[in-house]
Amino acid sequence: MQSNAPRLLLAGTGSGCGKTTVTSALLRAFQRRGVPLAAFKCGPDYIDPMFHTAALGVPSRNLDLFFAEAAAVRGQLARHTPPDGLGVIEGVMGFYDGVLDGSGATDRASAAHLARATDTPAVLIVRPGGQSLSLAAVLRGFRDFAPNTLRGVLLNGISQAMYPFYRAVAEQAGLRVYGFLPPVPEAVVPSRHLGLLAADEVSGLQGKLDRLADAAEQGVDLDGLLALARSAPPLTGESARPVPAVDRPVRIAVARDRAFCFYYAENLDILRTLGAELIEFSPLTDEKLPRAVDGLYLGGGYPELHAAKLAANCTMRDSVRAAVQGGLPTVAECGGFLYLHRTLNGCPMAGVLDADARMTEKLQPFGYVTLTAQRDNLLCCAGETLRAHEFHYAQSDDAGYAFRAEKPNGRAWDCIHASETLYAGFPHLYFGAAAPVAENFVRKCAEWRDRR
Repeated sequence: MQSNAPRLLLAGTGSGCGKTTVTSALLRAFQRRGVPLAAFKCGPDYIDPMFHTAALGVPSRNLDLFFAEAAAVRGQLARHTPPDGLGVIEGVMGFYDGVLDGSGATDRASAAHLARATDTPAVLIVRPGGQSLSLAAVLRGFRDFAPNTLRGVLLNGISQAMYPFYRAVAEQAGLRVYGFLPPVPEAVVPSRHLGLLAADEVSGLQGKLDRLADAAEQGVDLDGLLALARSAPPLTGESARPVPAVDRPVRIAVARDRAFCFYYAENLDILRTLGAELIEFSPLTDEKLPRAVDGLYLGGGYPELHAAKLAANCTMRDSVRAAVQGGLPTVAECGGFLYLHRTLNGCPMAGVLDADARMTEKLQPFGYVTLTAQRDNLLCCAGETLRAHEFHYAQSDDAGYAFRAEKPNGRAWDCIHASETLYAGFPHLYFGAAAPVAENFVRKCAEWRDRR
């Protein structure tokens, strides 16, 4: 497929420069102008897309060059970007920060890699505080370090009074300055161990987004950014989509509340395309699983923050345990995996697995992994590989042995509990890179439906 797909990538000098704040401000400001919008996140992040979705009211999608090939990523970007509107991509970490492999640091799957692979003009977000002329050296370094699509700079966290000074310094690096976003104290979003608070936990979020948009309208060259996005060349990529895997719909229960909120929009889209009707429920507040479901999807999230309430909902825990142990096809990722344990931080959970879990003070093995199945299971056959991602502070007494995980740097370990009807482990899956995995899940759900 080919699309004009006007698009822009907002990159950063590193984590903490304000990429999500600036991206959300611009999305809301462009929305006010009536520009048709789509939002995207570089990499496997769940939390930042929640803010994009809160700003727009439409799903934000992940673009990830570890999970998928460039042609597939281009196709996804083209498919979801309005041809008469604008696609805004938020970068990840620093512009060139990518996968660490056996040779060390690379820019694979970085924001720079994504911008090159999709011919997307990039604007670098920088916080210049504590610098003067050194800012020009930093920006020139980003401009000249490697082949890239950098076309400009946006200054974050500076006052209107200081903007002319910093603009003059930044222009010495040979990059156009597209304005500034001043500090907006009333719009600050708190953080915790996995990043920003989830969007639905932020008090007065819509008002915060409006204040950010007000600041963007005053300080950012919105017309210039829109013109830059429209200068991007037409985008050509793969357009193939999965076809229904079943003759009639299956019903998959999807845990969706503050404890379980990490889902890739693409995963849910693919399940629907394959023939699944997704029935949302809350392990926190509902009495039991929805009736007459053929599968269960327990995504990641923050069960550790709600462990006491999850434990108190005995009827739901009993319902989940009976269903999963009875053979209901189930995918449980990270937080969902923790919920299937006997206990989490001492609080009773569903008790599907004969293991206990607890939170720690540091990140456990995290990042991209390639999973190799050690036996046939719900999602794939022995010897097949899946690409996945881990990001958690939790430890389990028994993380499983059904798959072997290997990081790009060669570090490897066993993980995941799996059977003909179960996938339960810390790694998060991206169905856009492994449609057969989703097809196998849906077909197993159909088998359950036909026996039910």
